[in-house]
Parts: sequence; C-alpha cells; structure tokens
Amino acid sequence: MDFTPTLNDGSVPDFSTVIPNLALKSTIVNWCQNHSLNPPKPLDSSKAQELVRTLSSRKPKTHIGEEGKRISISERNLIQGVKDVPSVKLDHAVTELTRSSSGGESVAAAGGVTTPINVVTPPLQLTDRPSCYSSASSSSEIETLTTPNINGEEESFLTKLKSSQASDIEGALVELRKITRTQESSRAVLCTPRVLSAFRSLVVSRYLNIQVNSVAVLVNLSLEKINKVKIVRSGLVPDLIDVLKSGSPEAQEHACGALFSLALDDHNKTAIGVLGALRPLMHMLRTGNERTRHDSALALYHLSLVQSNRSKLVKNGSVPVLLAMVKSGHMTGRVFLILCNLTSGSDGRAAMLDSGAVGCLMSLLRRDELDESTREGCVAVLYGLSQAGLRFKGLAKVAGAVEELAKVERETSGPTREKARRILEM
Repeated sequence: MDFTPTLNDGSVPDFSTVIPNLALKSTIVNWCQNHSLNPPKPLDSSKAQELVRTLSSRKPKTHIGEEGKRISISERNLIQGVKDVPSVKLDHAVTELTRSSSGGESVAAAGGVTTPINVVTPPLQLTDRPSCYSSASSSSEIETLTTPNINGEEESFLTKLKSSQASDIEGALVELRKITRTQESSRAVLCTPRVLSAFRSLVVSRYLNIQVNSVAVLVNLSLEKINKVKIVRSGLVPDLIDVLKSGSPEAQEHACGALFSLALDDHNKTAIGVLGALRPLMHMLRTGNERTRHDSALALYHLSLVQSNRSKLVKNGSVPVLLAMVKSGHMTGRVFLILCNLTSGSDGRAAMLDSGAVGCLMSLLRRDELDESTREGCVAVLYGLSQAGLRFKGLAKVAGAVEELAKVERETSGPTREKARRILEM
C-alpha cells in the first residue's frame, strides 16, 4: 500500500524480511469455504494506513510467553532441575576479550549462553575464557566502561561501522563488544534498527576479525530479552546461518550461541526454523567443537518445542543421526532432550520407530555400567514412543523390553519408575 510507518524513536522499520503466514491464510480460506462463508476481504489502502498509524503510535507492551506451556509433564521429569527457559549466566555467556601476544586485543568467545542440565551428562562447565587462550587477566578487561550518553554515541558508532576502512570498523566492533559485555543496560539502548541494519553486511564480512567481532556483539545483544525479537525481525538470522555454513570456527561458535539465545523467545522459534537454521545446526551438532555442539544442541532443543520445527527435523533425516549419537555416547544428555520433544508428535514417533529407536534404547538399558541419568533418558524417550500404540508394543516385545523395564521398576524410584510401570501396563 506504499506506506511505511515511522516508529517512536524516529526510525523506519525494515519489512524486507517479513514472513507471510500462508498456512494461516489457507486455513482461514478453507474454513470459510467449508462453512459456506465468504472469505474476509483485505483492508482498503486508506483503512490499512489508518490502522498502522494507530498501532504504531501506541507504546509497545512486552509479553513474555511461558516456555512451560510447550513442555509436557514427561519432559519436565526428564529435565530435572532445569527451568523451562534456561537461566543465563552472564559471566559465562557474555563474550570476552583477551590480550594477544603482540599486546593488541583479540576476540574470543566464552562459549555462548549456557544452561544447567542434569539429565544424562554433567553440564558443560564454561570458564571465563576459552581454554585455547591465556587465562591471565588484566584490569582493563574487567573494567566497566563509562558511557554517559550512549544514545548520543549511536551516530559515532554508525559512522565507524559504515567506514570504508576495515580498521575503523574493527575498532568500533571491539568497543561495542566491551560495552555490551560490561554494561547490561547498554544492550537494550544499542540494539536499534539502524545499528542492526549495519550489522547485516558485517556478519558475512570477508575480514575474519570483523565477522567474529560482529557475531560476538550480536550474542551479547541477544542476552537482553527485549532484543531477541528485534534481532530476528532485522533479518540477521539468514546471515547467522551463512556463518554456520561457511564461517570461521570461532565465528561459528558465536553464531550457535546467538541462535540458541534467540530461540529462547517463543516468538522466534517458528521464524528461525522457517529461515533454515535446523539443518546447519544439526551439522554443527555432529561436527563442531565442544562449545559449538553444546549451543547447537540447546538451540535445537528449544526450536523443537514447536511442532513445525519437529516436522522439519524429521523430514531432514535428523532422527537416525540423533540415535547414532546416543548409541555412541556422544552428547547423550542433550540429544535425549531433543528426542523427547520429537516423541510428542506422531511423525517423530514414526520416524524413530522406523529408525530402530526401541532396539537402540533397549541396548543402552542392558549395559552393565549404566549411569542413572542415562537410564532416566532412555525410559523417558521410550515412554514417549509408547504413545504409538500397537506398533510400539510389537517392537518392544521383540526387543525384550518387558524384562528390562521390570528391572527398572524394581531398582529405581520417582518419575523413572512410574514411566516404566506405565509402559509395562501398555
């Protein structure tokens, strides 16, 4: 309709990456046809402009969805001690700066956002800095910068970020990284549409330091709850996905951490899946370093709380890969979290049964030296699979599940024992 509203801060929103909800539109049209009703007509130009102006003049109200509404009771039992929206430890999550041997500052990741997991493997213990960097610290690294007028400095940052000199851009990014690391309040103030727009070219820059620093700044900005939706709507998710596909290992670490942090917001889960993040995250889960695998697994867990993303994971052939990781003992705890989510849908259960999940899990239960958390994970996934009915019943009998589950019921207590009992009743 050739109308772009001006927001309260004077900026103009970027609608270039708006995702139309074609599924909802199709559902409405089909419902109207089935009930012999005329489908709703689109607003004419004048009414639409009036509506947009009215809405844009209002103060935005924040709404925080409860992740717990997406998690079943059986999944809560599996994730012992873990909140539905994992708490973020800022001292570990915020990216750090260390000194290089030449005396200048080089950038390192602290591993992205972390959450305590007490399921199958102990949580990944993050240090203040990556192990590949020096552990020595200096007062300048932990000094809180004083920025009395950050709003006034936005223009200065933008000028440097759009400079033709790579050194100017890198210097501005390093400064932004320091500010967003040490000052939590600066994250909301500096996450403006103009700043985010400038980052779109920097995230995919051919200069390694610019790419790493820009993605690291996005991780820090994404820790602020009100910034998560802003970053996704700014169109930066496709750029983060490009980093996962072809970026440097350090930039990939930061990109996984950023996607994990963004996926914590309910409003972002579907969009991140639609934009194509699931397949690259699965690749990082299999091939990345420890920190990359950790954040990619948690990103996939939160994204798989949405049915559309679960279906995409199934269609992408992720189930056999996840089962192979469980069988090999690779990232077992975090993979169980994803598998439990997949069992909540019929297509996920079918794919897991087709891939031999029952036999795989029963072979784990039969191991002599089986830790309690692995047993809990196996039983939780089997309980989800048991909702498949007669097909699960036949496969479980062939795999000798009755004897093993009876043993679990005798030797355990709490939710694990209750699940084993219910499976046996089936």
